[in-house]
Amino acid sequence: MTQTDSLRPMVHAALFVALICVGAFIAIPIGPVPIVLQNMFVLLAGLILGPAWGTACVAVYLLIGLAGLPVFAGGTSGIGKIFGPTGGYLLGYLPAVLVTGAISRFLGQTPFRDILAMIGGSIMLYGVGVPWLKLAFSLSWGQALALGLIPFLLGDAVKIAGAVVMARKIRPLLKE
Repeated sequence: MTQTDSLRPMVHAALFVALICVGAFIAIPIGPVPIVLQNMFVLLAGLILGPAWGTACVAVYLLIGLAGLPVFAGGTSGIGKIFGPTGGYLLGYLPAVLVTGAISRFLGQTPFRDILAMIGGSIMLYGVGVPWLKLAFSLSWGQALALGLIPFLLGDAVKIAGAVVMARKIRPLLKE
């Protein structure tokens, strides 16, 4: 392995950190949890970087946001975001990217398998985010699902379709 080969995944991870940050600025407030593009880039990082580098990328993103750089949804930041309604979604990015990357590596990289991987990652994301939202606002399960899951399903399907197309275009470029 050359020095360039060992540097390449770090550069790719840094680029995905930047994409996740940009995706967070594209936020549409619809309630306590906004619609954002950052989750698409988180799952795309799992597809492209794999479980280890994808998780490292998301960990760096979370750390810089917790340290105070305005990289969370709508340009917010700080450790207080973890204790708010979107904290579970932010923390859920870690298992989401890990699962997406692991499923993608295990099943192989076809569009259908990429979709399955991203659905698995989304389940992890909502599996952490919705219960967190329920606790943060003392909601019933029905209310938490109505505020933190159902409004996002259609948009997530569109994001998954877009990410699969992007993954098909990006993968060959990164192998050069």
